[in-house]
Amino acid sequence: MSQSADHIHIKDLVDRARRAQAILNGYSQEQVDLIAGAIVYHLSRPELATMIAEMAYDETKMGLVESKRAKLTHKMPAIFHDIRAEKTVGIIERDEENGITTIAKPYGVIAALVPSTNCEATPIFKSVLGIRARNAVICAPHPASKKTTIFVVDIIRQILRALNAPEDLVQCIAAPSKALAAELMAQCDVTMATGSGDMVAAAYSSGKPAYGVGVGNAAVIIDETIDLAETASKIRIGKTGDNASGCSAENSIIVQASVYEGFLRALEKEGAYIATAEEKARLQTVLWENGHVSRKVVARPVGEIAALAGIDVPADRKFIVVEEQGAGADYPFSGEKLSLVLTCYKYDAFDDAIALVNAITGYSGAGHSCGIHSNDPERILKLGLETKTSRVIVRQSHGVANSGSWSNGLAKTFSLGCGSWGGNSVSENVTQRHYYNTTRIAEPLDRSAPDDQAIYGPLLGKIAAVRIAAGA
Repeated sequence: MSQSADHIHIKDLVDRARRAQAILNGYSQEQVDLIAGAIVYHLSRPELATMIAEMAYDETKMGLVESKRAKLTHKMPAIFHDIRAEKTVGIIERDEENGITTIAKPYGVIAALVPSTNCEATPIFKSVLGIRARNAVICAPHPASKKTTIFVVDIIRQILRALNAPEDLVQCIAAPSKALAAELMAQCDVTMATGSGDMVAAAYSSGKPAYGVGVGNAAVIIDETIDLAETASKIRIGKTGDNASGCSAENSIIVQASVYEGFLRALEKEGAYIATAEEKARLQTVLWENGHVSRKVVARPVGEIAALAGIDVPADRKFIVVEEQGAGADYPFSGEKLSLVLTCYKYDAFDDAIALVNAITGYSGAGHSCGIHSNDPERILKLGLETKTSRVIVRQSHGVANSGSWSNGLAKTFSLGCGSWGGNSVSENVTQRHYYNTTRIAEPLDRSAPDDQAIYGPLLGKIAAVRIAAGA
């Protein structure tokens, strides 16, 4: 398509979305909740969820069917449980003391970028949160996973028809391309950007507001105060979920020297293969192409990665561990790998471990997240204070817990903001609150301006004692 044809094609989708959204704008909270709940319920039924998970795997050859199915049967219902009580229509808050009434209003039409690694769940997540806030949603699938995303969107449209709601509330680009995605972002009111760094950057450059996500590269500290076997199990669970396709999967572990060898043995009992220095060098040649992670290894089984590298890995091994000393461009294993390869570091002093976390995330994954397995509250707090990360996951499987789970209080999501560190506008888990505008009505209050003592409190004396030339 020419640029003009791209514009016309996307304009047709957006026009249809705007007509549908104008109708949705008149829906009540109960009506939008019914639609959103129906989408989650029907797409989480085991038979349909299995069909979608198998389709996603067959199309992309990435991840695990059981992990993809669980995103639909467990994660999406958990997300709906989190958001169901949140008001998104009309008055959502009254602050009587300050005379403020807050009203929720829709964005309009949302451009929803859908990555190939999560093509089965992202369109559901963004459609549900979008519709609950009375938005229309247009999905831009990754070309490598368009069949799955289109199928999911078709099911959502079927549910909309069954509820006598406008089916064009959710649409999908049928023949996706970067050019069409760029045009979509330019014409929609806001973009929910989940995908590669290039696509997120394009969203922020589209001229329209965007909620983007950052690169993941979780570095997890393991100190001497924890149970080695239990922690190794948690690392294995977080690393191997969906074959490490998610941005929250453990990428590096930083282990205290006194338990280092013992922890490697514990990882072996969990299915780890510890690569030799020679095998590590072979892995490096296949994991990266022109400075980027090769699609040949992304979310692929261990056996396939090993075969590409010419390494003989036993069939019962679940992931590969490589030992490393440094971080940065000269140490590519310190970066995000999106594969079943885990980098392992040794540290002596806890300050050294924090320095490594900062070096690793500074190279790749700025602002995203880190983790710690420790029973020392002071160390846990110190990690939170001294790293530029939006989340610190404590004694949990990072790949499972980082996007919110029943085992912690984080908002459950499929989109993780990384703050200014990661080039994002938010540093929290992107959830329902990020899917609508607010209007605040401010009533007059019967109060007067306070004096200096009330304004500055205990600071007043020290502030007043400061001498400057104009007031000397």
